[in-house]
Amino acid sequence: MCGINGYIALHNQNEQKVKGLLSKMNDLIFHRGPDEDGFFCENTASSTLGMAMRRLSIIDLSSGKQPIFSDDKSIVIVFNGEIYNYRELKEKLKKLGVTFNTTSDTEVILKLYEKFGVDAFKELDGMFGFSIYDKNKNKVYIARDFFGEKPLYYYKSDTQFIWASELKSIINVIDKKPQLNSKGLNLYFRLTYIPAPYTIYENIHKLKQNHYIAYDVENNTFSIHQIEKETNNATPKIDVSFDEAKKSVRDLMYESVTSRAVSDVPIGTFLSGGVDSSVVSLCLSQFASTPIDTFSIGFEKKSYDESDKSRVVAKLINSNHHEFIINEKDLAEDVNKILLNFDEPFSDSSSLPTYLVSNRTKNHVKVALTGDGGDEVFGGYNKYYIGKLNTKYTNIVPKGLHGFVKNVTSPLLKTSSDKRGKRFKIKRLLNSIDYNGGDYYWDILSLGFQKNTLGAFLLPKYLNDDLFDVYKKDTGITHPKTLTDFRLIDKVTSLEGDMLVKVDRTSMLNSLECRAPFLNKKVWNYTNTLPEDFLMKGWNKKYILKEAFRDQFPKDFLDKSKSGFGAPVGDWLKSSLRAELESYVTENELIDQNIFHVDNIINLVKNHISGKEDNTFKVWTFYCFQKWYHNIYKRL
Repeated sequence: MCGINGYIALHNQNEQKVKGLLSKMNDLIFHRGPDEDGFFCENTASSTLGMAMRRLSIIDLSSGKQPIFSDDKSIVIVFNGEIYNYRELKEKLKKLGVTFNTTSDTEVILKLYEKFGVDAFKELDGMFGFSIYDKNKNKVYIARDFFGEKPLYYYKSDTQFIWASELKSIINVIDKKPQLNSKGLNLYFRLTYIPAPYTIYENIHKLKQNHYIAYDVENNTFSIHQIEKETNNATPKIDVSFDEAKKSVRDLMYESVTSRAVSDVPIGTFLSGGVDSSVVSLCLSQFASTPIDTFSIGFEKKSYDESDKSRVVAKLINSNHHEFIINEKDLAEDVNKILLNFDEPFSDSSSLPTYLVSNRTKNHVKVALTGDGGDEVFGGYNKYYIGKLNTKYTNIVPKGLHGFVKNVTSPLLKTSSDKRGKRFKIKRLLNSIDYNGGDYYWDILSLGFQKNTLGAFLLPKYLNDDLFDVYKKDTGITHPKTLTDFRLIDKVTSLEGDMLVKVDRTSMLNSLECRAPFLNKKVWNYTNTLPEDFLMKGWNKKYILKEAFRDQFPKDFLDKSKSGFGAPVGDWLKSSLRAELESYVTENELIDQNIFHVDNIINLVKNHISGKEDNTFKVWTFYCFQKWYHNIYKRL
C-alpha cells in the first residue's frame, strides 16, 4: 500500500525543479507510505515528466521498491494498492515465457501490461491506483480499480498535467489557486461528500472507478476509458435454486477473504458486530493457524455503543479481541486532523470512530480486513426499502393530500436527539416520496440537505438542476425503481465517494492498510445475476448472505438490528465544538463568503444549539464545510 504522484511540466522545465515538486508532493502523503519513497524523472522532447511514490511495505518487503522498470527500461510504473490475484497472473505470464526480477505484485502489473497493453488492466483483482509511462508510445496510463477503493485525482492546465493519490499533493503545486466548483459544492451539501468525477475545485477531478487515463505526452492531450464493461441492470438472472446460490455465496466469500489475507505482515479485522464484519472475521478465523486479532470501538454514550455484539463474535471465533471505548475528549485533539485530511468538505461522522479504531489497530497489525461493501453487494441498507414504500404510499395517499400529510406530521417528527431513529426515517421518507415514478432514490441519497430545502440555504449560483446526470449516464438508470438499480447507483456515488473515501483516508492517515473482501468483482457480478428476492426477501435485507452463514452463528444473532457507525456529533456541536461553530455564523463573515443565504443559515445553527430542533446532519454538514473553507481554502 502506498501513495503515488505524477507531474508533467510542459515546454521542458529543469529536471531538478520537477524532482523538487515531486518530493514536496511525496512529503504531503508521507502517512500513506512511511517505509520508503521512490522517484523517476526525465526530459522528453516536449516536457519534463516525473513519477513518485511513498511505500507502505506489505508484500515483497525486500525487493518491491518502486518505481519498477521493464527489462529494457522503456516502461516504468508506480503503484498504490494490492493485486490479490497477482500470483495466478504471474504463473500465467511465466507459461508465456515472461521472467521476473522481484516477487512483488507491482512487477506483475508491469509485465502484464507489456504483454497485453491496456487490456491487461481488466485482469486485475484488487484495489489500485497506478501510472505507467511507456516511452515506446510516448504515453502515460493512469488507472483506478473497479470499485474505487484507492483514490486518484488529476489536474490539467496549459503548463502542467498532475495526478496524485490525494488532493493535497495537487493543490500545493498547481499554478494558481483553484476556484470553487459549483457542482462539487452542490453535491457536497446534498450528499455530504463529493463522488467522482467531481471535486470541490474547478478543473481538478477524481478519476472514476474502473477507468484509466491515456495521456499523450507529445501533444498534451488525454482521453478517459472504461477498463471493463460493468454488469448493469439488464443482466439476465440465472436459473438457480436458493440453496445452490446460498452455497455459491458462502464459497465466494471464503475465497475472497482468503485472497485478501495474503500478506507478509500481521493482519486482523475490524469487528463491529454487524453481519458484514462478523462474516469476514469468521471466515478469516477458520483458515488462520492461530487466533486472529479483532478490533472494535464503542462510545460512552450507550445509544451509540454496540460493542456487546462484537464481543459475542470474538468469543465465538476465539479471537484476540481489542475493544476501545471512546468519549468526546478522545476526539477533541484529533477532529481537526481527521476532517482536514480529506482535503475537501466531507461530513460522514463515522469517519471519526473509523480513524480512532485505525489508530488503535495500527499498534497491533499493519493490515485489517473490513466489512465495507457488504450492504451494496448484498442489499443491506434501509434506503433500499424506498421502492416498495414509495409504491405503497402513493397507492394509498392521493398526490393532492401528500403536502397536507407532511405539514401535519412535521411537528410530530421533530427530535432533540441526533440519533437516526424512527421519526428521522419517517420524515426522510415523506420528503423523498415521488408521484412521478422515479426520482425518489436520488432524494433518499441526500443525507445533508434535500433538493427541496437546499435552495433556502445556498445561493442560486451554486444550485444545479442536472446534479446527478453523470451518474444516470454511467449507470443507464434515469428513474431507479429496483433493488439492482439502487445498488448500481450506490456503487458510483456513496460507495466510491463516501464509504471508501472514509476508510482510505482515516486508515492511511494511520499508515494502516484496510482491505474489503466484499468488494470483489466475482462476488459483485454474481449477486447481480441473482433474483432480487434472494438479496431482499420481503423486508429481510441481505437475506442470502445471512442464510449462507446462519449455521455458523448463535440463533437470531444475524437478525439483530444494528445502527450505523456514526458519532454523536449533534451533541458535540452544542458543547465542545460550539464556540468554533458559532465563529462560522457571524453575519459579516457569511456575507463576505457569499455562498449562503445568511439569515437562514444563522437560524439553522442557532435552533440546533438552543435545542429548539435537532438539525444535526445539516449543521454538521455546514460545520465540516466551514472547517475546510477556513483552514484549507482560505489559506491557499
